[in-house]
Order: sequence, then C-alpha cells, then structure tokens
Amino acid sequence: MKKPKKQKFKKPKVIIMSGYGLNCEEETKFAFETAGGVADIVHINDLIAKPKMLAEYQILAFPGGFSYGDDTGSGKAYANKLKNHLAKEIQEFLSRDTLMIGICNGFQIMTNLGILPGALTHNKNGQYLDRWVDLEVKGKSPWLTGLKKISLPIAHGEGRYLINSKEYKEMQKKKQIAFIYTKGEICKFQNLEVNPNGAEHDIAAVLGYNGRVLGMMPHPERAMFYHHSPLWQIQKGKNKKIKEGEGIVLFKNAINYFKK
Repeated sequence: MKKPKKQKFKKPKVIIMSGYGLNCEEETKFAFETAGGVADIVHINDLIAKPKMLAEYQILAFPGGFSYGDDTGSGKAYANKLKNHLAKEIQEFLSRDTLMIGICNGFQIMTNLGILPGALTHNKNGQYLDRWVDLEVKGKSPWLTGLKKISLPIAHGEGRYLINSKEYKEMQKKKQIAFIYTKGEICKFQNLEVNPNGAEHDIAAVLGYNGRVLGMMPHPERAMFYHHSPLWQIQKGKNKKIKEGEGIVLFKNAINYFKK
C-alpha cells in the first residue's frame, strides 16, 4: 500500500464516534485533549447526515462500550451501519495521512468492518472480564512510539482474538501484531493469568495500514494517571516524579505524529 503524503497540524483534530451504546467517548475525548489535540464527539447519525465532515479530521476513534447491546455479536450491528452508509468516506479517510484507533468495542467494530484482520469472540471462560493486564509491544506504529511494555485495564466479554494460520503468518510478515499479553509486574504481583480471555497467540492488539490503524482490547483511556494502576503506591514509592499513567502515551504519540 502506497504511503500517503505526510501533513503537519498544530492542533490535530480527532473525531470520536458515538451512538447506540458506545459509552467511553467522554474519556476518550479527555485523553486526546489532554495529549494536545482537539476532539469532537460525533453521533454516527450526524456523520451519516454530513459525511463530508470526516475530511476535516486527522484522527478517528471508535471508543469502547456495548454498541447495540452486543445483541448480534460485539460490534457487528454498528459495523453494518457504517458499511451501509459510510464505507466510501471511511476508505477515503484511510487513504489520507490519518490515524485510526478502535478500543475494545471499537476494535470489534473494526474487525467486523474488515479494516483489521481476525475476529473477536467470547472469552474462553464465557465470563465478562474486568481487570488489568501486562502487554509487550511487538509492532511498529505511530501509536506505539517509544513503547516496549505497558500495563492497561481490560473490560470485555468478547475479547478472545481469533486468526487463521494463513492470516497469522501474513500478520507476522507485515508486523501487524501490536500487543501480546505477557507476564509483567501486575500479573506477578497479583498472581493473575497472563492471557485471561484465551486470545490466540496471546494477541491483544493488531495494526493495519502500515501501522496507522490500531485495534486493541485494553483501555488506554482508563490508564491516564499513575493512580489508576493497581500498583500505583508501589510505583510512586519507587519514583516520586511519576504523574502520568502509561495509557496517555498512546494518545500523545498520535497527536505528536502530526506535529513532526
């Protein structure tokens, strides 16, 4: 895929999708604006009514939530609405020098759209999971600049990532695996299972479009401050200069991408 021409912006604009059960839009907006961007929350119906507005933005975010109550499977109904009304505009957005992120339900939406490979299904234990995980960075992406390991919270019932062997080999070749679940400080300290949802190859996040698109099950917008971490007292004791959480790094990377 041909790399689009690089553009610079003093205040990159972010469009955060909302509607029909997506419920993390306010936290996601706060994260991007804390990182230095300008973010707008836009209902999917408003974008359908004025699809040309997408051309005004440099970053598109599908936040977490339970779109359409997950009644037909996580992210499927929302993805179908996008396919039916905004397929052309989304492809035009991706053809430009833009960034896109899907978090949790947003990741599920993007796999159902076919923007990212693989699929997400019910956790191996059939239960909803709400805890923190440790992650190892595997891929190269504007979103992941400077990151090697990170710990973030998860909250999902359908986070088990599945991929067939052919697609997996292609992903490895193109370095499309963004994060894998690993044993870090949180898993060690709390004696937690490393890969709680049973994701194949321990995959927690994947990349597309030369790293410009990131889909991830963990929630970086819920790790904005150091005290969000379950180990914050230990970490603060080791380094009293710590003020930010690990999740803010992804949002700063996205904003800085357009300032260079």
